[in-house]
Amino acid sequence: MVIGWARAERFAPGIGDVAIYRHTDRQGLWMGCLGGRPIGCIAGVRYNAAYGFIGLFLVEPDQRGKGYGRQLWAHALDYLSDLSCIGIEAAPDRIADYAGWGFEAASPTRRWQRVGDSGTDSSVEGVIEGLSLIEGAAIPQQAVQAYDAMREPSPRPHFLADWLGHPAGTVLALLDANGACHGFGRIRPCLLQPGEGWRIGPLLADSPVLAQLLITALLQRHPGVVLMDAPGANPEADPLLQSLGFGVVGETLRMYRGVAPTVSLRDVYGLACLELG
Repeated sequence: MVIGWARAERFAPGIGDVAIYRHTDRQGLWMGCLGGRPIGCIAGVRYNAAYGFIGLFLVEPDQRGKGYGRQLWAHALDYLSDLSCIGIEAAPDRIADYAGWGFEAASPTRRWQRVGDSGTDSSVEGVIEGLSLIEGAAIPQQAVQAYDAMREPSPRPHFLADWLGHPAGTVLALLDANGACHGFGRIRPCLLQPGEGWRIGPLLADSPVLAQLLITALLQRHPGVVLMDAPGANPEADPLLQSLGFGVVGETLRMYRGVAPTVSLRDVYGLACLELG
């Protein structure tokens, strides 16, 4: 039901995403019911004792404007109230509402879309000397988690293990001869409002060149309609996606309440999902 609502609202949920939310925080997903009938939902997920994220905030269209969404919102916010930082992705028409709850603007997030075949050189995987492109189960989890922990607001080993170990889609990583990670990314099937497609994320890399290598390799494996959510805090992300034939189809604003993360997002080219930050 939650996935159906998200699809109708053009959230483009990935296959298996909701189960990963629950693995990250088994308390962090709620349904609002009216007379025993579910009419809304919200996720308030704790990554750890300092950082949480609110998303997947939906109320059925015929029940909006009656205060039910506000009750869901207040419940999730209360659940995360002891954390030093809470993040959200705000739709443009909700920014003022969230600001009234103490959330402050951080940076825009743009949703990019590409439609078509791979359109890339099949030799792309061999263009970076000294690095190997590793796929799926052959990727050493510890190397990827160490790389990710230096580039995300909060270390997320359990989330990352679920995300990268999920059987839907493809995971790729770039490793050097010493086994150190220099970038990784996942593409997974998603549900679009008119059909099905793919979503790339998370995708992190040392440089735009390595990010391009990962993106094009993922596109080769899964052509079609592909979405990618890029953080505006990385100035290299938008030009890269535009050069690869992506176009902007939506925008939100990352906002934080409390002590905003200080870690740089310059190596983050694609977010895992907007509902989990």
